[in-house]
Formats: sequence, C-alpha cells, structure tokens
Amino acid sequence: MNKNIQLDKARKQKNGGLADKEDFAKVRLEINGRPIIRAIFPATSLLEFIREELGLTGTKKGCDLGDCGLCTVLLDGKPVLSCLMLALDAEDHQITTIEGLTNGGELHPIQEAMLKHGAVQCGYCSPAMVLNGVHLLDTHKNPDQMAIKEAISGTLCRCTGYTKIEKAFLAVTHQKGAKV
Repeated sequence: MNKNIQLDKARKQKNGGLADKEDFAKVRLEINGRPIIRAIFPATSLLEFIREELGLTGTKKGCDLGDCGLCTVLLDGKPVLSCLMLALDAEDHQITTIEGLTNGGELHPIQEAMLKHGAVQCGYCSPAMVLNGVHLLDTHKNPDQMAIKEAISGTLCRCTGYTKIEKAFLAVTHQKGAKV
C-alpha cells in the first residue's frame, strides 16, 4: 500500500471517516490530450495520480525510486520518471502515457515494430520503452545504434535483453514515410 493511501486512511480515521478540506490541493493537468482538474493530496506522485486517480495502468510502478524507468511518461514530449515527480509539479503541462499514443485505434509505429520484432514479452517495460522510442524519433531524424541504446538505457528489461527492442527502433527509423 503506498504512503499516500496510508496517510489518507489515517486522516479519515482521525476525522470520523473524512479527510480535512485543507489536506487537498487542486491540480490542473492535460493527460493524453484531455484536460483534468482534481483535488489531490499534495504529496501525490504523478505515477500515483495517473494509475490510481485516472485508472491509466499502462504506466507501470516498478521500484518507486527512479531506478528502473518503468514509470516513464512524456511531459511536454520529454521522458520523465513519474514516480519521482509530484502531480502538482506537472501542472499546466501536457502528459502523454502509453494510452495516449493510439491514433484512431491504430498503434504507433514504434508499438507495431516492437510487436513485429518480438520485442514485447512480459510487457512490463514496453510502455516505457515505447515512450522513450517516441521521444527519440521525435528528436532525432535518423538515430544510430548508440542513440537508440542511450534512449532505452534508463529502462530495465528482464525478458528481451534489449537487442529486439533496438532492432524494432532501427526498423522504424528505416521505414520511408513513417509518421512518428
């Protein structure tokens, strides 16, 4: 059970089942193109907000220390570790999760390439890998092997050994006319 939920339960017990109004802060975010306004506890991480408040479980919780990279989301197009960022600090920014990448039900080219090249096994690291790949291709016209390795170096994968992920990213860079 995370620390904010434990604090919430303790406050509710203290107050006969209700949290004090002053315990909350209002946050305004844009997640996957959708404006969100909510009252939250100020110590709520962006990861907790995304998963627990919004039910977007594609963003994974791994170490909760910023070491594994599994909680990666895009903040204004740049990868950030959502477990290390307070939801309040993301206010007035655009956040993209893995759920926000589909376009009319179609997978993003990075997602398609990962499936085609067998780069998805257990799937736990896949959302973070995909978002890192999206950022890489948005910022590098034709990334080389070293740029790809650097882009995924902050996300742990226990299944694929990274080779298939790298091949999938390379395949997307070589597709002519691919919109990423």
